[in-house]
Amino acid sequence: MKKIFPQFSLALYTFLLLFFVSACKQPTSENKQTQKTPLLTAGMWRATIQTPGGKLPFQLDIKKNEENQQYTAHIINGEERILLDEFEFVKPDSVKITLHVFDAYLTGKIIDGRRIKGLWIKNGLKKPYEVAFEAEHGKNYRFAPVADANQPLVDFNGRWQVEFTKKDGSTYPAIGIFKQQKRKVTGTFMTTTGDYRYLEGQVNQAGELQISAFDGNHAFLFQATQQGDSLKGQFWHGKSVYESWTGIKNAQAKLPDANRLTYLKPGHDKLAFSFPDMLGKKVSLNDPKFKNKVVLVQIFGTWCPNCLDETAFLAPWYDKNKSRGVEIIGLAYERSPEFAKAKKRIEKMIKRYNIGYDFLFAGHNDKKEAAKTLPMLNHILSFPTTIFIDRQGKVRKIHTGFNGPGTGKYYEDFKRDFKQTMDELIAEGKSQ
Repeated sequence: MKKIFPQFSLALYTFLLLFFVSACKQPTSENKQTQKTPLLTAGMWRATIQTPGGKLPFQLDIKKNEENQQYTAHIINGEERILLDEFEFVKPDSVKITLHVFDAYLTGKIIDGRRIKGLWIKNGLKKPYEVAFEAEHGKNYRFAPVADANQPLVDFNGRWQVEFTKKDGSTYPAIGIFKQQKRKVTGTFMTTTGDYRYLEGQVNQAGELQISAFDGNHAFLFQATQQGDSLKGQFWHGKSVYESWTGIKNAQAKLPDANRLTYLKPGHDKLAFSFPDMLGKKVSLNDPKFKNKVVLVQIFGTWCPNCLDETAFLAPWYDKNKSRGVEIIGLAYERSPEFAKAKKRIEKMIKRYNIGYDFLFAGHNDKKEAAKTLPMLNHILSFPTTIFIDRQGKVRKIHTGFNGPGTGKYYEDFKRDFKQTMDELIAEGKSQ
């Protein structure tokens, strides 16, 4: 028998089908942010990370764009401001804040729009890394304020020769640099592998030094008491690291020469490698691009804040000087040994810092494994390590570690020495 479907029935069927499909479709993550964004009060927040030494405080300045309803924030450590511009509201009452370029984030439940309680989570490590995190709106202080902010009991100003002692009894040298205004203290520690970046805190009611820093990947908490011209302190790093430290005031305190810690083994005068770029193409120093040019090789990791400090200096320097016959190659040693995962982290960093020079994926960030990829070096002591190569392909200088903008005068000294070295190498080639 012939079946007849009226035209209006077919139209009605089509309409109902599209209606139910649309109703069942889940919103994208972008829609979740714009349509279900919960209240998160803009302004200054006091945040804490739980360490074995107590709560490590830092400040978050959260802002909301009323036009697009999107949030941004800045982590505050002294003069430093670290932009956080990836907020995801995974539930109507929960937020996930990606921490800069790192494979890490803060996540937690939002309580009344003025509190967050959750976790600091770092990915890509051998073991799960989760640490309790809390934040509260409207608290403009870092450490608990003291009764009389104008009358510190002791003075921590100056330069200190410091020795840190690890749990296994091994030690390493450092220089503490502190600037104190009334009870407020800022400063850093410089070590042979780099500085501890921007530290901020106070002298508390008992006359103890309390300083901290949180940059998304590292969480540092320091405490010290002063006895005459000496300091005795404690250092908690992240989830479980503890070290004791002592210091003696010494305006002439020095560290081992950063240009002598890493060197070529006997019989070598050149660097050699072949690693893939972000397109998977192998790159080496023998490529035509680098012929008769001064080349800077940066041993690096996207997980390394000191490396990012160096990159923030190198990227604009390269843009201004590449026409002089200079190239930079970043060798990225990442937490993941897989190219696809490492590429994602490297490309995010390249975009964030607007980098015009090449980055290659060199392998895993274990220092012993990394050293095997560059067997002509005596070791890889630090990320970053910077290798200066002349136009003939010979290694002329290797600088271990990086003391960045948090060190003030010492960072300015580094920049002056760097520019002098590069100018000399560039001029050398022109005169030959």
